[in-house]
Amino acid sequence: MEDILNWFHEYGYWAWWSFAVLLVILEIFSPTFFMLWLGIAAGVVGFAVLLIPGLSWELQWVLFAIISIVSIIAARAFLKKNPGVEDNQKLNQRGAQYVGRTFTLTEAIENGRGKVHVDDTFWSVSGPEMEVGQKVTVTGTDGVILVVEPTTNGGT
Repeated sequence: MEDILNWFHEYGYWAWWSFAVLLVILEIFSPTFFMLWLGIAAGVVGFAVLLIPGLSWELQWVLFAIISIVSIIAARAFLKKNPGVEDNQKLNQRGAQYVGRTFTLTEAIENGRGKVHVDDTFWSVSGPEMEVGQKVTVTGTDGVILVVEPTTNGGT
């Protein structure tokens, strides 16, 4: 431990900046954003040591601890208040992507089941009895089956 403290004392702000870079690199391999805030805190302490070269090592570590805690709390509060938006929230729910779209029946719905041609494949559908060629609108999904209703406005 004494060697580490001597290293920080000897190299000053460069030691803190190296520590910051190390923490950010560790963040790249980590599934959370925890190390990022520690790295930012280490970088800020490095700037403090650059501006105030006579800062004792004890004060440097206390400053690092305080900035780390404040940055983690601030980041958590910000992320809680501003949650990220996924690019495609239905990415792994392929059937849900078709809700609201209109298709033409390729197989009549009999006994509650039929088929539609969607993009490059055929999908099983469930709904009221309907004939081949009728326009249907997807209203939901039931597992891998599209739930459809007759299109009343001619379709889109």
